[in-house]
Amino acid sequence: MTKNVYTVGQVNAYIKNMFTQDFMMNRIYVKGEVSNCKYHTSGHIYFTLKDETGSLHAVLFAGNRKGLAFDMRNGDNVIVLGSISVYERDGKYQLYAREILLDGAGLLYQRFEALKRELEEMGMFAPEYKQPIPQYIKTLGIVTAPTGAAIRDIQNITGRRNPYVQTILYPALVQGDGAAASIVNGIHALERLGVDVMIIGRGGGSMEDLWAFNEEIVARAIFECSVPIISAVGHETDTTIADYVADLRAPTPSAAAELAVYDVRQLQGQLLTIRMELNRRLDEKLQYCREKMEQFERSVKLFSPASRLNDRRQMAADLAEKLEFIMRQRLTASRHELELYAGKLEAMSPARKLSQGYAFVSDKAGRGIQDVDHLQQGDILNIHMMNGRVKAQVCEISKTTVENE
Repeated sequence: MTKNVYTVGQVNAYIKNMFTQDFMMNRIYVKGEVSNCKYHTSGHIYFTLKDETGSLHAVLFAGNRKGLAFDMRNGDNVIVLGSISVYERDGKYQLYAREILLDGAGLLYQRFEALKRELEEMGMFAPEYKQPIPQYIKTLGIVTAPTGAAIRDIQNITGRRNPYVQTILYPALVQGDGAAASIVNGIHALERLGVDVMIIGRGGGSMEDLWAFNEEIVARAIFECSVPIISAVGHETDTTIADYVADLRAPTPSAAAELAVYDVRQLQGQLLTIRMELNRRLDEKLQYCREKMEQFERSVKLFSPASRLNDRRQMAADLAEKLEFIMRQRLTASRHELELYAGKLEAMSPARKLSQGYAFVSDKAGRGIQDVDHLQQGDILNIHMMNGRVKAQVCEISKTTVENE
C-alpha cells in the first residue's frame, strides 16, 4: 500500500499553486477563436478559445468588463490578456481574462486603449503627480535616436535659445524589438546623471513605429522618474501613452526644446528693462532725497540757534528803535509842556512883578504882608524891590474898601 495518499482537493490545490508560481502563467496573451460565448446574468462572460490544435476554457469576470471594447460573439478572432489558473472544484484549468482585443485590424489601437484605461485607473495620468518644469536649467537630457530630425531639431533650438545649456544625449532605440527597454535604460541613465529636465521622443511615424512609447514599462519608467520629463513623440496629431504619463507633453520635438530651454535673449531683454526701470526709480529716489535734504537744510537754518539769535537781535534792534522813537516823542511833548509851565511860571514870577515896579513887603521875620489888619503902627517892614531891599517903619495905616463887582 502506498504511504502518501492525497485527496483530490490537495492535488488540485497543488496544481493551482504550480500555476500561481509560474510567472508566464500570471500574465499571458492567448490568441484564438471565440466559441460557446455566454453572457451570464451576473455580468460574467464565459467562453472558449479554440484553434486547429485545441481549445481553452476562459472567463471574463464582470469587474473586468471595462477591458472589453466590443461585443464579443462566437467566431470572433481575439487576443486575450490574462492569467491561467486551476478551478479547484472542477479540477480544470482555465484562462482568467483581464483584457480582450480583436485580432487583426485595430488590434494595436485596442491594446492602446486598454493600457490607457488601466494606467488611468492607477492614477498615473493624474495632474497631482505631474512635476513642474524648471524655468531655468543647466543640463538637458535627451532620450531619442542619435540620428534623425528629432535630435537635430532639439539641439538647434536649444543652442539658439540658450547656448549655455548642456545637452546630454542617450542614443536609444525608438522603434522595433528592444526599443522599449532601450528607452527605459536611457531614462534611468540620465536620471542618475542628475539632469534638470529630460526630453524623450522621436519623429513621426505610424502607430506601429511609435509603439515603443505605448509600452507599460516605458510608462512606469516615466512615472517613477524623479526628473521632470517632457514627451515629444511624433507629430502634433500623434498621441502615445508616454504623452499621458509625462509631466508635460509637447506636440513636436522642436516644441519640447522650446518648453524646456528658456530663451536667454528674452531674459537679457527682461534684465535690461528691469535695469532701466531700476535706474529710473533710483534717480527718482535720489531726486526726492535731494529735495528732502534741501528742505531739511532750510528747516535747520530757520530753526538753528544762530538764526534764532539773529531774529532776536533784529527784534531787539527794532524794539530799541521803537523805544527811541517813543522817547523822542515823549521828550518833545515834555519840552512843550515844560515851556508852557515855564511861560506860566514866568508870568507868575515875583521877579517879573518887581521889574514892573511892584514890591514885596514882609515883616521882620520875612513873612509876606498881604493884609493891613496884620500891621500896627511902629512895625518894622522889609520892602523888596527889583534892585534891592528897603527897611521901613509903619507910620500910618489906612484901609481901602474893595467893592464887589
